[in-house]
Amino acid sequence: MEEAKGVVKHVLVAKFKEETLPAQIDELIKGYANLVNLIEPMKSFHWGKDVSIENLHQGFTHVFESAFESTEGIAEYIDHPAHVEFANLFLPVLEKFVVIDYKPTTVSF
Repeated sequence: MEEAKGVVKHVLVAKFKEETLPAQIDELIKGYANLVNLIEPMKSFHWGKDVSIENLHQGFTHVFESAFESTEGIAEYIDHPAHVEFANLFLPVLEKFVVIDYKPTTVSF
């Protein structure tokens, strides 16, 4: 198995509070996506809603994935004023969330 060189993924899996309106969620997602324009180490952003038929989501509804060139880039992102400001808007509307950072690995046969 081989780790991807320099690439680190930052994944946030979330469940919004029931009272959070769809329009508010849409605006927050736009704000999250815009961080890639404001924070240099953040190289990409993708998101989606759970579509699994297995019903193993434990109530989580949304996945947000960002890519960085290094774990140091993630640290810079976390401390960046634009991220801190966004997190102060985003986190209060979440009922629960999980964050995982990982280096993608490929399997060679």
